[in-house]
Amino acid sequence: MGRLSREAWAQRLGAFRASPSAFMAGPEGEDLGRDLLSDLRSEKLSEQTKVSLLVLSLEYPAQLWPDAPAAEAAASSLLDTLVLLPPRPSALRQPLLLAATTALAAGGALGPTSAASRRLLPLLLGLASGRDLGRGFGPASEQRPLQATACECLRELESCKPGLLGGCLGLLRGLLGQEGPVGPVQPLSLLLALALRNTLVTQARAGAGLQGLLVAGVSPAGASPWNWTLAEDGDAHLQPQAPSWLAAEEGECGLAALEPSPEEARELRAAVAQLLDTSYLLTPVAQAQLLWLLGWALRGLRGQLPVLFKTQLVRLLGTAQLTLLHAVLALKAAFGEALFTAQDEDLLLRRLTLAAQHPALPPPTHLFYLHCLLSFPENCPLGATGEEAAPLLLRPQLCRGLLPSLLHDPMALLARLHLLCLLCAEDEEKDEKGQGQSPQRYLGELLAGLRQRAALDGGPRALATLCFQASYLVAHCLAGQPTVMTSLTHGLVRLYRDRPVLAPHFVDLLDRVGPELGEPLRVALRQEVVSRPGKDEALRWHLQMLAKVADRGAQSGTLRFLQAAAAHCTDWGLQQALLQVCRALLRAGVRGGLADLLQALARQLEDPDGRDHARLYYILLAHLAAPKLGVALGPSLVAPALASSLVAENQGFAAALMVQEAPAPIRLSVGPRRAEGPGPVLQLQVEVLEPVYSLELRFRVEGQLYAPLGAVHVPCLCPGRPAHPLLLPLQPRRPAPTQLDVRALYTTPAGLTCHAHLPPLPVNFADLFLPFPQPPEGAGLSFFEELWDSCLPEGTESRLWCPLGPQGLEALVSRHLEPFVVAAQPPTSYHIAIRLPPDSRLLLRLEAAQGDGVPVALRTDDWAVLPLAGDYFRGLSAAA
Repeated sequence: MGRLSREAWAQRLGAFRASPSAFMAGPEGEDLGRDLLSDLRSEKLSEQTKVSLLVLSLEYPAQLWPDAPAAEAAASSLLDTLVLLPPRPSALRQPLLLAATTALAAGGALGPTSAASRRLLPLLLGLASGRDLGRGFGPASEQRPLQATACECLRELESCKPGLLGGCLGLLRGLLGQEGPVGPVQPLSLLLALALRNTLVTQARAGAGLQGLLVAGVSPAGASPWNWTLAEDGDAHLQPQAPSWLAAEEGECGLAALEPSPEEARELRAAVAQLLDTSYLLTPVAQAQLLWLLGWALRGLRGQLPVLFKTQLVRLLGTAQLTLLHAVLALKAAFGEALFTAQDEDLLLRRLTLAAQHPALPPPTHLFYLHCLLSFPENCPLGATGEEAAPLLLRPQLCRGLLPSLLHDPMALLARLHLLCLLCAEDEEKDEKGQGQSPQRYLGELLAGLRQRAALDGGPRALATLCFQASYLVAHCLAGQPTVMTSLTHGLVRLYRDRPVLAPHFVDLLDRVGPELGEPLRVALRQEVVSRPGKDEALRWHLQMLAKVADRGAQSGTLRFLQAAAAHCTDWGLQQALLQVCRALLRAGVRGGLADLLQALARQLEDPDGRDHARLYYILLAHLAAPKLGVALGPSLVAPALASSLVAENQGFAAALMVQEAPAPIRLSVGPRRAEGPGPVLQLQVEVLEPVYSLELRFRVEGQLYAPLGAVHVPCLCPGRPAHPLLLPLQPRRPAPTQLDVRALYTTPAGLTCHAHLPPLPVNFADLFLPFPQPPEGAGLSFFEELWDSCLPEGTESRLWCPLGPQGLEALVSRHLEPFVVAAQPPTSYHIAIRLPPDSRLLLRLEAAQGDGVPVALRTDDWAVLPLAGDYFRGLSAAA
């Protein structure tokens, strides 16, 4: 293929990025790599286009050069192109170096027999040391970028072949000593630290000493700086370059076998001190990586005291950078009390605890501090290795500001709950004298609040999910405390009694928890279900739960429940659920009384399929012993097949006459909010990808949270034509957010009638906001005060802090709460009254705004609104 133009390459690269595997399998895939290398030397293409070609080779090296010979040839061609560049400034030198390095590393061609490797490595080392600059590699203005890029390439190669640069340690030390603030200190420091770490490991594995490798200066004449022997021995990938302190013992890698001589130990300490002295010039992320590499290298080395890091700790213990704080904790995990005193440990714990309580922290930072507390590396932990426990110096008095609350977002609540569980494990029912309630009592009240929210009829699914996540966490952390397990079991049983629709959540919880909670909860749930009458309206959920918990225990009660329920299983779904319970009893080995039940079901079930299943189960029970019965009731591996072509043809005719399920060519979204009218109205925007006729949108809300919603009809929709917004009136029975399950029934241009499930539509808490009737002019403040006073004592009041963005309070109110302002003194004070259907109210006082936030006082006559309002204001803070 001849040289391609810029437009042709743009089209070709777009097709490749859309599906790399499909493009490489096509007719143009075989020539893509060859054409790319050829056109890099074309004078018709601009440098910008050539850079885009090199970027492609960096992103997809395995597709372009799938084997070692192809990667070798590609790297040689890229190096030839680099040498042929004119001496004027060019944007191609750095990408060419990176592309050649990537081709060798990703293609598996890097090695002592590779001609491209023998060309690339001296070039990179010369560029990193500044020796080859000015000899055909560009002007002096590119010195620093080329040096930094060469260091990055060498670091990549050292990562692929650990120990490769062992002979260059002295040269790298000399270069770092010569560099000042104007040189590439950061890439050179990281390269030296990685090479030092890998050399120590590979030399220890080989049973050799450092052999003067750390002496500053150039390698001896005639000696190769590339240690391919150690690189091949250390080819098994070492631990990734990511700071982690959870497995401090795993990283020593036999370093204790390395016994450096006094002179080598002195040089090693000097090299580490040199790197630490220049670390202040690095970015925080690079400093963290440098500290981790050095700590990892010295952790298992005999005789190397961690006192070298002391001067850095004085600087880093007060850092506000999270990456550096993480590195400090990694050093603490590596060296423990050899580097950190008890006062240092107490200071770190107090700092983490106080920082985690800061009200203006963004959620990721808040979770980071909580994770550090949960995984804090102690100097002298009391428990077994790997056992979770709260740090000894972290007492409940210090953590009072970290106790979880129902107003926290789910992730923060679970993290705080995890910490509370660890504190409860240390404080078994010991009330703190003069300090209020114990952690266990607070835990019980919190779980009760979570279950109370989850028990709301028709409440949001997220509340139920959070309740079960918290229950699992408590069961995991406090499995050895019978008192907590008993209280948790009773609370979960009450939750099921109040809301059986949560049966799938209970089934999932039973699959995940250990026997400490699983066994008593299974027995209690079975007793709860069989004590219900067989005609309960939640029969479907009772049968699903019984299929999970049924066993040989309480056989008579279970069979009585099934016999009573059989008369009310009139539809196919209920009959199948009933038969699933029978199947579970069969697999558990229940025989007495089950045969009579199966015979009765084979006679009285209305559905033929249900009768056949009951008859089959009876035959199996009567003729098979327990081991064979378990095999017979196991899953079948045989897939049904069509008997003849006539069946397939008849199925084709039937498909044209039936409503078919198809991918929906419809996109439905929620439009701008409408805060007007007697009730909330959802404004829907609809788009289609192909013509759609007689469209009917059906909406359903699970549970009793909302009244049934009517369908919306649209005669015709065509792509490209604007459609009027669709209005969906909502009739909430409780002021809570939810999701609408959406189904579409429509006719295609071919005359087929299709149905499809659309993605669920969210109904946010703010979509339910309605304004109060506008009071007379000048009476807004008195009207608001009357509403404010009327909320108590039946209602509730709370306060929270709402962070503000750079535009301030006035912009926040005008963007989100303008229709509900009753009285205001812009820009610092606003009184807001919101009506929530069907008959609730939410009142807000936003006063005394400061530069970074505003205190918000809330009153409502419905306590269930309070956590929803907290979530809403957290969302406003995140958006600001």
